[in-house]
Amino acid sequence: MLIGADTTSWYIGLGLGAVVVVVAVIIVGTILILANRIAGQAETASDAAEKLREQTDGLSGVAKVNDSGVRILHAARALRKAAVGH
Repeated sequence: MLIGADTTSWYIGLGLGAVVVVVAVIIVGTILILANRIAGQAETASDAAEKLREQTDGLSGVAKVNDSGVRILHAARALRKAAVGH
């Protein structure tokens, strides 16, 4: 009778161990699935941030346009002074 009780305890222990392993595998699998989904979303966000950076970069010829505008303004002031006589 005592030997039968020992064997039953082993089966219960092995069964509980198997349940713990199955639960751990489910948890790790869930974590891996969520991590993969997050990685995909992060890649999408990174691509979107790069596109946003490209769209918000300064225009390449702004300095030249500003310089031309200042020259035109100075020329207009000079013409006005010449026309008015001051």
